[in-house]
Formats: sequence, C-alpha cells, structure tokens
Amino acid sequence: MTVASLLPATWERRLVDLNVRDLDDADIAWADMVFATGMIVQRKSLDEVVARCKAMGKRVAVGGPFVSTCDGDLPDADHIFSGEAETTLPEFVADLERGDPKPFYKASQMPSMELAPVPDFGLADLRRYSSMSVQYSRGCPFNCEFCDIIEIYGRVPRTKSPAQVLAELDALRVAGWRGSVFIVDDNFIGNKRDVKRLLPELASWQERHGHPFVFLTEASVNLADDNELLEGMQRAGFRKVFLGIETPVAETLVHTQKKQNTRSCLTDSVRRIQSHGLEVMGGFIVGFDTDPDDIFDRQVEFIRESAIPLAMVGLLNALPGTQLWKRLSASGRLVSKSTGDNTSCSLNFVPRMDSTRLIEGYKSVLQSIYNSRDYYQRALDSLSRVTNFEMPRHRSLAGGIAAFTRIAYRLGLRDADRVQFWRYFLRVATRHRSQFSRALTLAAMGYHFRKLTESMTT
Repeated sequence: MTVASLLPATWERRLVDLNVRDLDDADIAWADMVFATGMIVQRKSLDEVVARCKAMGKRVAVGGPFVSTCDGDLPDADHIFSGEAETTLPEFVADLERGDPKPFYKASQMPSMELAPVPDFGLADLRRYSSMSVQYSRGCPFNCEFCDIIEIYGRVPRTKSPAQVLAELDALRVAGWRGSVFIVDDNFIGNKRDVKRLLPELASWQERHGHPFVFLTEASVNLADDNELLEGMQRAGFRKVFLGIETPVAETLVHTQKKQNTRSCLTDSVRRIQSHGLEVMGGFIVGFDTDPDDIFDRQVEFIRESAIPLAMVGLLNALPGTQLWKRLSASGRLVSKSTGDNTSCSLNFVPRMDSTRLIEGYKSVLQSIYNSRDYYQRALDSLSRVTNFEMPRHRSLAGGIAAFTRIAYRLGLRDADRVQFWRYFLRVATRHRSQFSRALTLAAMGYHFRKLTESMTT
C-alpha cells in the first residue's frame, strides 16, 4: 500500500494480497505491469507469481526483504529493487517515462521516513482482515547476532513524525476501519525519545475520535524499565506487545549479543509490562550453541511462569547477511540457504546439540505449551495479571453472538478437547466476565496454535 502511494497518481492500481485471496489470471491480464514483494519464507510463492506473470507477457518488478538480502539467486523479473523504495521507485518511474528503465535498482542509503507517503488503504478489502497495519519506524539499536532487521534497516532507528502517523490513522479511519491496528515496527521503542513525543499526540487523537483503534506492536524487553513509556502506551490505546525474549539462559543471551535481555530479571520484566494493561506475546528460540541440556524444560517453565499465552517458539535459523550466517559460514557449519521458516523442523546449519535431539526437543516444547490444559491455564493466568485490559466495542451485538457461536461450536462441540474448553469457559464466566471477548479470542488463538503444532509434530 505504501509502494502504491509512491506511484504516479494517474496510474490505475490493484492490490492482491495472497495471504487473503488468490491471484486470478484476470488480475494479471488487467495489468500493464506487476509489482511483487515477499519475504524469504514466501520465496516459492514469489517465484510462482513472477513465472505466471511473465508467461502472460507482463513486465514484472520485484522488491522487498527477500531480494534485498538474498545472495544472488534472484527471481526472473524484469526489474529488481534492492533496499527501501522511497528513492529508487521514483527514479524507476522517471526512467520508464524516458523509455530506459534499468534492470536493477539499489538504494544507496536508508531513506528518511519523511519520504514515506500515506499508504493507500483503499486498495485493501478491509473485510478480509482482523487487524490492519501501519509502520512508524525502521531499524533497531541493538546488535542481536541472529537478526536480519539490523542488516536490512540499520541500527539507527528512523521514525515518522507524529503528523505523518496521525495522517495515516486519519486515512485508515476514513476508509472505514475500526478495531485492531498493528504497528509493524520490529522495535517500536528503538528510538525512545521520538516515541515519547508521539504517544501523547496519539492519545489525544484517540480521545478526539472516540478511540476507534487498539494498538499492538513489537518492542524490546527494556520497555519494562521505562514507566513513562508504559503509561504512555496504555493511554494511547496499546493493548498487546510482542517481546523478543528468545531464551531464559543468560549465557546464551550474552553469546548471541542480546545483552539487553540480561539487565533485569526477564520474568519480572514481563510482569511489569502486564501490570500496565499490556498482554505480552513472546518470541523464543532453541538451537543456540550455548543451549544447556535442559533448555527445552527451561523454555516451557519460563513460558508458564510468565503467563504468556501466545508464545512463538522456533528453531534457530541462520538468515542471510546476519552475523550468525557469517560466523557459521566461516566455520563451515552452514549447510543450506535459509527458507525463512523457523517452524519447519529443518536446520540450515550444523548445531552443537545433536540435530535429532534438538528437533525432538523443539517439538516437545510445542506439545507442552499448546496442549489444551497448559494453554488454557496460561490464558487464565494472563487474564488475572492484565486486569485493566480494555477493548473498544466496535462489533455489533449480532456480530459478537455470531463469533461466540462459531467458537463454541468448533471448540466446545467438535473439538476432542472440548471438556477443557468448557472448564476454561466456566472459569472465565465466573472470574473474568469483564474480559469475556478477550478470553474467547485467546481460546481461538490457542486452538489455531494447537492444530499447527499437531501438523508439525505428527
């Protein structure tokens, strides 16, 4: 949607998001040119899209994270854009108008976020989404060995001005959206000074417009050390935050250059964030060189103690261009290119731990945290800790009843673990009635992760 806004206003545009709909031949036939983007994990799909469009005689341009980080194996497109497009796309349009477009465009520097236009939200079919997205910043000040964000976007966080952010929210509200908005920054608090300038204006905007949105985002764990930030986020309408916790093992955090997670007790940090009305989601990784023998039990124990219902646990993956990728490559331990899928139970490097034991241990973590009994207990613990969690009521009564009916039918009647669901439901009805909507959402998400776990581990 941002790229679309960088194109000439006279161009007709159509958006196809393959996460929510198929790409039809009619869509391709309609276009004079196709712009495609994707992450590493979407590589196969991206290649298929390019091949289809080329077969139908269309000019194809490809950009985004995959082509900006891959090591030479590029899609068979007419034009490749490496890096962020705010400077290269206007150059391409000018070249195209002169009849001399280049096959390759590479951003010479990381552009100011002031160049980013308001995304064209009108291109999206909003009915297909449970959450919409905006971006505030790019980059992260930390130096985690395994992370490719700092390689793609740099270690100096660049931010949009408060006026830019509010303009995007205005556009999203006018487009008819209400409810959840994901601020997609990889570290929303990477530039604390600028965030603290944004939050009061964001809170005022919400107040003026009747609180149409609730926000979720990603942040580093040091959020817990800043009460001003926590209180500002709560007032502005943030209700969920994803933390890159990775591991409870301090030695591993130091070894992977994630020392920022060692400055305070991690469980205490999670509790402080939860006490400010923010539900914590967490990212965890197994497969580090310094993982102890009991790492799998320790991961499960930490997730339980922290009352994190939605715990994204993955196998370590050496992503191209990262410090980890370079280190493993230099030592001869890199065995294949990354697929970008850290849940595929396959490794692209030789681990220190026996690989079979590592994969089986990883599966055991998922099976432990997403069995119904364990998951519902964490959800209840989260409901108890995040007691001032408030969600605006944008859904109609009929819509709410329909959602409850679907969940109750799937989890309470058809599911083999329906007894656990009704026990959970009874606890919610008697102890957490004010958080009924959130509790049902957690139940649905838990069902999704359990089914995903079953498909990966059987």
